[in-house]
Amino acid sequence: MPPITRQIVQETADFIAERSAAQPTVGLVLGSGLGALAEQVVDPTVIDYSDIPHFSPSTVQGHSGRLVLGRLGSAQVVLMQGRVHFYEGYSAAEITLPIRAMQLLGVDTVILTNAAGGIRPDLRPGSLMAIEDHINFCGMAGANPLRGANDDTLGPRFPGMSRAYDPQLLERLFAVAEAQKATLTRGVYAMLAGPNFETPAEVRMLRTLGADAVGMSTVPEALVARHGGMRVMGVSMISNVAIDQFVDDPGLMPNHEEVLEAGRQAVPVLARLLTGLLAEWDATGN
Repeated sequence: MPPITRQIVQETADFIAERSAAQPTVGLVLGSGLGALAEQVVDPTVIDYSDIPHFSPSTVQGHSGRLVLGRLGSAQVVLMQGRVHFYEGYSAAEITLPIRAMQLLGVDTVILTNAAGGIRPDLRPGSLMAIEDHINFCGMAGANPLRGANDDTLGPRFPGMSRAYDPQLLERLFAVAEAQKATLTRGVYAMLAGPNFETPAEVRMLRTLGADAVGMSTVPEALVARHGGMRVMGVSMISNVAIDQFVDDPGLMPNHEEVLEAGRQAVPVLARLLTGLLAEWDATGN
């Protein structure tokens, strides 16, 4: 795959900026089944991914493949209605190009959402888990979006990840959840490459290593956002229970339809949390 250069990112960002008067400071990425949140954006400008230079099209059901710019709460936002994934055949750099474009558009805060399998026993379908840390199995195996020559104008060669997910944003989200009497927990998200769901042995391994939920996205975006100096917040919508023992009933096996249905149930709660978080957002993200 050819490298994602500063010129490519700039061409992408310029194309988006020319089509919207919005000046977004917050970027949102909506995972499987969560695209309906885009309907709450006020005065939206909608751009299909297929029209944006260098963007990769999403091939997964539940990912509409549209960029939406406008206002959510009091924040100017750029919102991805669906993402592309490593398992679709794209490189780690390709799937994170939109985050790079957000950086050049002036975004300083990125909110990542996803559908994930619950490993911790209390994480049932429809639960919401704020991500406080992650385990990057794909990156450990070499599929890291920061691999290759570093462009110092985009970020440092060796970015620190001890605070990958901004603790102040997490506390603000929990304050909103308490005010709304919404149930929100926190935990560690593990990324595997997919597209298959995990084997029982893999689930037991993940639990032993400290993972609370598992999915197939989000971590590369968090890495690139932090590399670019942006604050990151992540929320997992628990779509299924990760199976940790052999089952012979096909009805108990996780499937993508289950993921989408759990998303439809969780979207109203997540939408209220995010709009509550952004309700008094100012230009500095405070």
